[in-house]
Amino acid sequence: MEKKLPKFLESVLWSYDLKDIDIKKDKNLIIQQVLNHGTKKHLKWLFNNYSKKQIKDVLKNPKRGFWYDNVLNYWLTIFNLKISEDKYKLAIREIFPSLEKIRIMKRILKKEIRL
Repeated sequence: MEKKLPKFLESVLWSYDLKDIDIKKDKNLIIQQVLNHGTKKHLKWLFNNYSKKQIKDVLKNPKRGFWYDNVLNYWLTIFNLKISEDKYKLAIREIFPSLEKIRIMKRILKKEIRL
């Protein structure tokens, strides 16, 4: 695994200063950004620097409101992974969330508060 992020990753990590990103600590962010926005070159780097298990772990727990629908569906299919419908819906990026999505978020928050 490389210690420093290559400069070409700036195009998928545009909101961040590469020198502030740690390749190990920030692996979830890096994996998500590359899978969601990366080119063939970015993906090649990703698969050379992170294991399939690390990538699958990120896909099994997609960040809320982060993913494009077609992209998350694609990668779940490629890795033959299944996640709950609620988790999937919450992961999809939407400018104006549906009433159904708002209800799912409320239900999940209620569960989290009870813990």
